[in-house]
Amino acid sequence: MIEARRGIRGLAFEGWTALALVVAPFVLPKIGFVPDTMNRVLVFGLFGVGFDLLFGFAGLLSFGQSAFFGTGGFVAAYLLTRMGLTSVMLGLAVGVVAAAVAGLLVGMIALRRTGIYFAMITVAIAEVFFFMENSPLSDYTGGENGLPGVPGPTFNFGFASVHVTGGWSMYVFLAVCYFVGLALARRIVASPVGRIFVAIRDNPLRAAAVGHDVHAYKLLAFVIAAAYAGFAGGLLGVLQGYMPPEAFTFDTSGQLIMQTVIGGLGTLIGPLVGAAVWLYLRDFLQGSLGMGASWKLALGVVFVLLVFFLRRGIVGGLSDLIALARSSARAPGKAAPGGGDDAPVFAAAPQNSNPAPPPARDPGEPEIAGPILQVRDLSKTYGGLAANSEINFSLERGELRGVIGPNGAGKSTFFKMLTCEINPSSGSIHFEGRDITNLGVTEVCQLGLSKSYQVNQLFTRLTPRENITIAALAERRGKFRLDLLRNPADIPGLSQQVHSTLALVSLTERADVPVSGLAYGEKRRLEIGLALATSPSLLLLDEPLAGMSPRERVETVKLLKSISKGRTTVIIDHDMDALFEMSERVTVLQLGKILVEGTPDEIKANAAVREAYLGGVLE
Repeated sequence: MIEARRGIRGLAFEGWTALALVVAPFVLPKIGFVPDTMNRVLVFGLFGVGFDLLFGFAGLLSFGQSAFFGTGGFVAAYLLTRMGLTSVMLGLAVGVVAAAVAGLLVGMIALRRTGIYFAMITVAIAEVFFFMENSPLSDYTGGENGLPGVPGPTFNFGFASVHVTGGWSMYVFLAVCYFVGLALARRIVASPVGRIFVAIRDNPLRAAAVGHDVHAYKLLAFVIAAAYAGFAGGLLGVLQGYMPPEAFTFDTSGQLIMQTVIGGLGTLIGPLVGAAVWLYLRDFLQGSLGMGASWKLALGVVFVLLVFFLRRGIVGGLSDLIALARSSARAPGKAAPGGGDDAPVFAAAPQNSNPAPPPARDPGEPEIAGPILQVRDLSKTYGGLAANSEINFSLERGELRGVIGPNGAGKSTFFKMLTCEINPSSGSIHFEGRDITNLGVTEVCQLGLSKSYQVNQLFTRLTPRENITIAALAERRGKFRLDLLRNPADIPGLSQQVHSTLALVSLTERADVPVSGLAYGEKRRLEIGLALATSPSLLLLDEPLAGMSPRERVETVKLLKSISKGRTTVIIDHDMDALFEMSERVTVLQLGKILVEGTPDEIKANAAVREAYLGGVLE
């Protein structure tokens, strides 16, 4: 039922967008818009859709989108003006492919760095593209003169032929292109790929830890944004009948960013609204007020004010206002249903009083005899400091092993090496008979080895249901898949896996509350749920009871006992009463080495443990 409502809401959004595009030519001219400005709004709105996918959803701020805007535009213009290509739509398509290929090559370089370093690389690459267009490639691009004579498209409908020349006929053509681009972007956002983009923006570390290839998805987002930029660049040449060299300038990228922020990041429609505000004010300040070149100064002040008072942009601010009005109209105490793109992916399942944990992953191969995990001479040093030293550790299938040790004993470092978050200085790790020592965290999670973190690593801007969905998608789809237009609800078994995990960690009734609104104990259970949703055959839990109240600890111990049935589990914790109650065997670490291993009773009675770790107080 919820999926049906989401579909209706999506169609309603696209219906309202189509209606707005139809009505705009009759309304906007009355407030000062001219056809050329409206057409440019559509071009930059489409340009911004791709950038919003990249920055608003995937969290990658690129200052170099002008490189792909110009690449797509000049390739299309060159084919149409110099090579004699008669099909405008084919020229635009080739321009899109060229921009996407350029995006792929640039992304492979730029995405080697993150944050400000990534952004600065995109600036540098955009400047390289601008230099290439004006100097080495000027014979192809026209250099400072650009490429004139770009034709408009012609459409033959059999009974009539329509040639798009400019004015309102150009508006119709551009409006159709914009609508198709927007509808496609909305499908991408609603797909598994789109949801992973959002997870990467929120917490790339955890997205990788649950089994997604973060680098590949970032590169995909970069290529998609480049393709949109290339399409918009080609349309700019068609609109003007001329491809200008200014398409490659940093100013073009800067305007794109400001228009998207003004309209609202993460909304898709925001870039169109931002472009309308930007271009309208430009014309008004230059023409009506006669400010000349000073219009940029005045528009900069307007931009600062809008960002200051509307942190989420115009569309985001209106969305917040509508949500507030709906919340005020509800009866006190009534929970707010999900809405828009943030609506639940699946309908809530009935609460199960004794939910079964998701089954351990089937490796697809005959089970290998012997221990599920073997560690040999594992060491990790940082300079002259040995965090772990020559650890030999073996774990039998189905075992629940406890690991204890004082602060600084090397427990967390040991866990990070087991999940391949950090590489050991020496030694080897074998899981299911396979050497995983030099693999990455994503690869070992895909093999069935997952971990919960000592400090919560959640997707805090999402709901528990969406958090669990992100983790379950990795197990169901693998670390990377190009299902850009697929509905997540159509993935076999995904819905039930999400339901059962939420029920197991007792979060079904809180499934659609933002993570930021959860209590600490609920966040700790969700942290366990994220690791569990990947269906691991070996589950590592790093201090799952840390910071919990006595009541929460009792409930969590029951949970841990439940999920350990049929699954190999290793737990680190300082609550030794709980750990001794749950564990079949206990490993004690001291100063980065294994001090002793044995049953809980043997550990309690061990004199070395009493003296070295427990101080003789354990009874």
